[in-house]
Amino acid sequence: MALKPTIYKFSIALSDLNRNYYDSLNLTVAQHPSENTERMMMRVLAFCLNAQEHLTFTKGLSAIEEPDLWVRSLDDQLLLWIDIGEPAVDRIKKSARQAQAVSVYTFNAKSDVWWQQNKQKLQPINASIYQFSWLDIQTLASFVERGMVWSVTITGNSAYIATDSGECEIPWTVLQSS
Repeated sequence: MALKPTIYKFSIALSDLNRNYYDSLNLTVAQHPSENTERMMMRVLAFCLNAQEHLTFTKGLSAIEEPDLWVRSLDDQLLLWIDIGEPAVDRIKKSARQAQAVSVYTFNAKSDVWWQQNKQKLQPINASIYQFSWLDIQTLASFVERGMVWSVTITGNSAYIATDSGECEIPWTVLQSS
């Protein structure tokens, strides 16, 4: 018998001061059985950082040809492709040919090594790459509950997240900008 995903519900008051974007988000997120909590929380954070009309979670780990999140236009053009983790250079190249914009959010303990090994190959690719601290994402993951209420304020290169279980600041570094 196959393992089923774990379902989480988020109610998020989002204030993105960088983009003057304010919204109330109600997200239902399925955590794949092979996905760790940190990766799932990074997907939710990436959603907040890119919140806009038509942004959706994809099948993620269940569909390897799809990104973790994407924005499709009403005529099904791929406007934004978002990958979480340390994808292969070939995957990023392919996504840059398919989508108008590509963002990669790298966050785990090996992201420094991944970046050093691939930065020369990634520079000619039209993709934005952001690095988050593994320890910060672990802190965020420690707040996980099946139903969560978040307040997220984004300013500069930081997201301030307040939950019923605690608060944290999640800064990031822009490794490459498209």
